[in-house]
Amino acid sequence: MPIRVLIVDDSLFFRRALREVFAGDERLEVIGEASNGRQAVLKACELKPDIITMDVEMPIMDGISAVRRIAERCPTPILMLSALTKAGAEATLDALDAGAVDFFPKNGDDPEDTLARSGRRLCSRVRMLALRAQRENGGTLASARPEPAARPSGSARSGQGAPSGFLSRQGLVVIGASTGGPAAVPAVLGKLPTDFPVPIVIAQHMPGAFTGPFAQRLNDSMPIRVVEAGDGDLLRPGTAYVIPGGKHGEVGGRHGSYKLNLRDPVADEHYRPSVSLAFSSAARVAADDLLTVVLTGMGDDGAEGARQVVAARGHVWAQDQASSVIYGMPAAVAKANLAESVLPLGQIGAAIGGALR
Repeated sequence: MPIRVLIVDDSLFFRRALREVFAGDERLEVIGEASNGRQAVLKACELKPDIITMDVEMPIMDGISAVRRIAERCPTPILMLSALTKAGAEATLDALDAGAVDFFPKNGDDPEDTLARSGRRLCSRVRMLALRAQRENGGTLASARPEPAARPSGSARSGQGAPSGFLSRQGLVVIGASTGGPAAVPAVLGKLPTDFPVPIVIAQHMPGAFTGPFAQRLNDSMPIRVVEAGDGDLLRPGTAYVIPGGKHGEVGGRHGSYKLNLRDPVADEHYRPSVSLAFSSAARVAADDLLTVVLTGMGDDGAEGARQVVAARGHVWAQDQASSVIYGMPAAVAKANLAESVLPLGQIGAAIGGALR
């Protein structure tokens, strides 16, 4: 049985383009469309789709209000389709706060051109989010292929706490995330003490227009200072630096005196920013005074960098499967036996605070 999708967008042309993209994947079936948020709420409760793709700006009722209503009346995973603008970023982050599970960028004015290059990735995202929700709710789909839970061995300890007292005040923390990260990152930072003395670098897969508003929103609500990083920034104690979307961030300088260098990706560097590049560069400078954390996300970005962290005698933690929106990136680290600890999201922030000696 295919995954049932409800498309919500005020543009008839974009709805048609989405329908064509989903028709190309036999594991997906479009069961309905809506052109505004009010229709979306009614059809979500009537048709009970497995997942909804939702536009942000619509007449009668906008996407953010629709997300809230659907969450109240007939909870369904919702993927926001967002314009690559600052206003689109702000609205998308509001939608995630309201209960949407993830977002996918619209990359242009022509819907066919927008989806020609990204349709396969969109289908993959839709499938994984829907199947994850099905497993959480105890339901089944004929197309479901539950990914096996990683079985940490060696030094990895799943859900049993994390080592403490190993990070000096000259140390460094680097956090990597992708799908689900916009909610996971604040869940981690929000548990840190206000006087946390170590700089933090955040590599979150996100478009360039989104990371500035994301950092500002974190700065307004977190116990520590959060900024979007600039090229050559000296990493200050107690400050978190969000690597700009579409760039790579590499840690330089020397132990206890770090700087962040930004560069443009080359053609074959798919993840932007790359978690692995952030991890491996930090390992070269901070060595064993480094804590890296892999949060929820699709793919395996971070695994190769984690290998370099372990080789430098640094520390690698991974989010556990149960609390991950997508257990791809953390699973890649845990299955390779690179994770010192595998932790629920709700424990990671406090554990980072406890890592200080």
